[in-house]
Amino acid sequence: MAEITAALVKELREKSGAGMMDCKKALQENGGDIDAAIDWLRTKGLSKAAKKSDRAAAEGLVAAATRKDGAGMTGVVVELNAETDFVARNELFQSAAKDIAQVALDVEGVEAISAAETAKGEVVSDVVTNLIATIGENMLLRRASRLTVAQGAVASYIHAAAAPDLGRIGVLVALEGAGDQAKLQEVGRKIAMHVAATNPLSLSTDDLDPEAVEREKAIFTEQALASGKPAGVVEKMVEGRIRKFFEEVVLLKQAFVMNPDQTVEQLIAELAKETGSPVTMTGFVRFGLGDGVEKKVDDFAAEVAQLSGQA
Repeated sequence: MAEITAALVKELREKSGAGMMDCKKALQENGGDIDAAIDWLRTKGLSKAAKKSDRAAAEGLVAAATRKDGAGMTGVVVELNAETDFVARNELFQSAAKDIAQVALDVEGVEAISAAETAKGEVVSDVVTNLIATIGENMLLRRASRLTVAQGAVASYIHAAAAPDLGRIGVLVALEGAGDQAKLQEVGRKIAMHVAATNPLSLSTDDLDPEAVEREKAIFTEQALASGKPAGVVEKMVEGRIRKFFEEVVLLKQAFVMNPDQTVEQLIAELAKETGSPVTMTGFVRFGLGDGVEKKVDDFAAEVAQLSGQA
């Protein structure tokens, strides 16, 4: 029987994300064989996976992938969640996120993606279940989005990258145009970086949620009326503040972060002139890891006290 060294346990823990004692036990049961130990961890953990499903999973990774073929160009972002940021550094988890992003290039919607097979012949839902069993945290494929252009570029950008195409913020930008494709891709990536930084609410003013506009208008009107100005002046004040609101939250109206003297809309017009062909931005997607997920805040001191019998 192979000697179960600390280095071997460490290697299995880094590959599986499982606890130290579980890794040691798995190696002992499988004669020090790393691959067999990983399978053993999965098998032993399958019965526990369902019990973890009610635990908040707001960490993990956002993965991006793009593909260009005869039909045009497609880009996707997917969010694969786990409970702790430690898991984002796990090779198995990273590999799964990349594999799922590749599936999403052909299959749309979380339910359909979950039922599809990866290039390795594994059903995506089974991949996630095995990860839960192996690593010991609740996980889920939370969301996925795809953009496609018939001619042009779908550029992707990952912010706070943990590995290539994997990180905490993922952005897609779709530019439709027949001009220099490399130039469209270059500018598209710059706009994607801008989106990562500014987190706009919509592409254009027409896309903006009417309720959000009315809510802002009501606030601005109340503030203007409180100033005691005449009705005509109040109306102009509100119009000016709504215009400013659009400049803050609508992507095409925002000042471009790499050149605040021009808007994103003006940047695209400039790109059209430079490439000699009309350019239209048809959409963007921004996934911030754990957006909207209620995160549990643990009282670490209380937990330590409880474990030590002091509470």
